[in-house]
Amino acid sequence: MLKLPPLSLYIHIPWCVQKCPYCDFNSHTLKGEIPQREYVEHLLQDLDTDAELVGDRVVKTIFIGGGTPSLLSAESMQMLMDSVRQRINLDPQAEITMEANPGTVEADRFSGYQKAGINRISIGVQSFGNDKLITLGRIHGPDEAKRAAKLATELNLRSFNLDLMHGLPSQTQSEGLSDLRQAIELSPPHLSWYQLTIEPNTQFGSRPPTLPDDDTLWEIYSEGHKLLTAAGYQQYETSAYAKPGYQCEHNLNYWRFGDYLGIGCGAHGKISFNDGRIIRTIKTKHPRGYMEGRYMQQSYNVEAQDRPFEYFMNRLRLLEAMPRAEFSEFTGLAESTVRAQIDEAIAKGYITQTETEWQITEHGKLFLNSLLELFLGEE
Repeated sequence: MLKLPPLSLYIHIPWCVQKCPYCDFNSHTLKGEIPQREYVEHLLQDLDTDAELVGDRVVKTIFIGGGTPSLLSAESMQMLMDSVRQRINLDPQAEITMEANPGTVEADRFSGYQKAGINRISIGVQSFGNDKLITLGRIHGPDEAKRAAKLATELNLRSFNLDLMHGLPSQTQSEGLSDLRQAIELSPPHLSWYQLTIEPNTQFGSRPPTLPDDDTLWEIYSEGHKLLTAAGYQQYETSAYAKPGYQCEHNLNYWRFGDYLGIGCGAHGKISFNDGRIIRTIKTKHPRGYMEGRYMQQSYNVEAQDRPFEYFMNRLRLLEAMPRAEFSEFTGLAESTVRAQIDEAIAKGYITQTETEWQITEHGKLFLNSLLELFLGEE
């Protein structure tokens, strides 16, 4: 028997005006107009099938990601959200987030999104340096980013997030910290501040730019962390900072090994069942195949030997303590199955343990990959 964790819904909008050279998300460069109505209808048919897996379970959060969801018109968003509400049992207090690029956040359109039910916006700023934005392939300028943040403030949304990167090509410590100061000045309730990593199958992957050296990266991170803390932000995940009460509920559910339906091109889902099964779903990546009605690319059971790694891979990103009981409740496995690995992690100073909780240490955060390797199943 499994205890069913909270349930979320992820909706993927796959198009972008242009593909950024660092991006390894499932996004496709726009050729002509987005087939908005047609795509929304496919999303809803996809949801109809998935909704059968969860019955009347309450959906606590929705996240609309991409691609660039703000390329959808307010009318399309209204149609999508109205129809989603008809198909699922949505918590009246649900956090509903939508990603947006600063250049696509127009005041009229965004108040339309708000009317459709969007109550949290995540704005992809990445940098306030014009030269850095050009290198990153972004199609907005620093002023548009600031205008989008001010608009989000004026709309009186439940919350908004700024996405900011550091460790950019040729970035100095002062440039990295200047970006962060400008973001803090805009006073977002939530800041995602993450280091650029070069991913395979990206433009940067095939032609890597020159990145700052390790000492510079560490200086940017450690000084930036102090700036954020002094400004009242609390780090609650490796790359996530929030003012008290403004953590992203949707991402917290991912990291706590919660369940989520994933609809749209390339979307991933994870669903637990009372009978002990956990399944993962992956949807067709390319819009062409998806819009021919072939939604499911793959669906598979998460086997018992893979569950410890999957659980801790998510849970150890969070800096909060982990209730020990949740490991068994959400994986269906006895704590004894990971006892040897936990003892080794404690001996190495990666985690501490009380009667009821496990807690990652500062040392564990620095050696997160080594810590996670302890939980890898036998090949």
